[in-house]
Amino acid sequence: MRRTKTSQPLKSKIEVPWDTIGAPNSDSQVSIPVNQISLPPTQPRRYFDSEALKQLTESIKQHGILQPLLVRLVDAGKLELVAGERRYRAALEIGLKEVPVVIRELDDNAAFQLALIENLLREDLNPVEETEGILQLLALKLGRSIEEIPPLLRRLQHERKEAAKTSNNVIGKKKFDSLLSENNVTESEEEKLDNENIESNALLSSETSKNVIGKEEKPEDSTQVNPDLTIVEEVFDGLGLMTWESFANNRLPLLNLPEDILEALRKGAVEYTKAKAIAQIQDKDERAAFLEQAIAQNWSLSEIKRYISENKTPNTEKTEPNNYKERFTAATTKLRKSPIWSDPSKRKQVEKLLLQLETLVNVEI
Repeated sequence: MRRTKTSQPLKSKIEVPWDTIGAPNSDSQVSIPVNQISLPPTQPRRYFDSEALKQLTESIKQHGILQPLLVRLVDAGKLELVAGERRYRAALEIGLKEVPVVIRELDDNAAFQLALIENLLREDLNPVEETEGILQLLALKLGRSIEEIPPLLRRLQHERKEAAKTSNNVIGKKKFDSLLSENNVTESEEEKLDNENIESNALLSSETSKNVIGKEEKPEDSTQVNPDLTIVEEVFDGLGLMTWESFANNRLPLLNLPEDILEALRKGAVEYTKAKAIAQIQDKDERAAFLEQAIAQNWSLSEIKRYISENKTPNTEKTEPNNYKERFTAATTKLRKSPIWSDPSKRKQVEKLLLQLETLVNVEI
């Protein structure tokens, strides 16, 4: 069963390398003044749900901070927050003087990985931040830039599909050969084949002894696992949130949404399904106004879809006539520069279209 955020919110099978040698308080917690803790310059998380933060603040007021913050030593003995920013913010809001912490020696890479993992396993992380966080984690694990990860995942998908096709073809060939041997070989032919096989094997044996040992074909070479795929699978298996194929199919397209829609998703102002529907509105100003109204009035997904459907045709009728001249000018410009004039079949199509246009103009006159 795949682990959920609810069942194990702070556990992960992903190993984050850190050095605790000589680190004070590496195995226990202490209380330190909250003003001695600074936030890192780069945070994997940018938005916090105000309602969830309010609930956490109320809980800390009643019960205190149950789970210590994780901090690390930086230059000149300063302490920098690694994990627990929501608790840190709540402590500042309440006005706590001291907070429980665990101090560890972590380099920049390990600290950032740990912060990413903690955030990814939080329940209130929105889809955009979760997607961006996973991309950051994959980039760190693979030693690549974030921009390289989406095409890498698509390439891995393609390789897996091709491998599946090859596997099916091999299986099919084996079955075909099996059918041939069962249905078409007579007893006399079998005896003849056996004799030929004995002779061939003897010849092969003598030739093989002359060759360098280890030159024989190894079937496993053709199915060698891509090292990138191994790392990707380890990351997703460690997080236990989804498979990498599901991430590539369902999450990566999310980042292609318009920036105003992405910003609303990051802030948790709108659900993903609603955001995808609103993104269908092409006009930027119209989309921004509609997005604001949908959020303010908390429209349901069905209400959003109904509005877009009802206004799609009128909007098209209003805008298309104004675009005809521009489209025609652009098409004729491309046509003049196009190499289709040297293609007889395509030139005939152009001539037919030109004749239709001339007829249409004459009728209008």
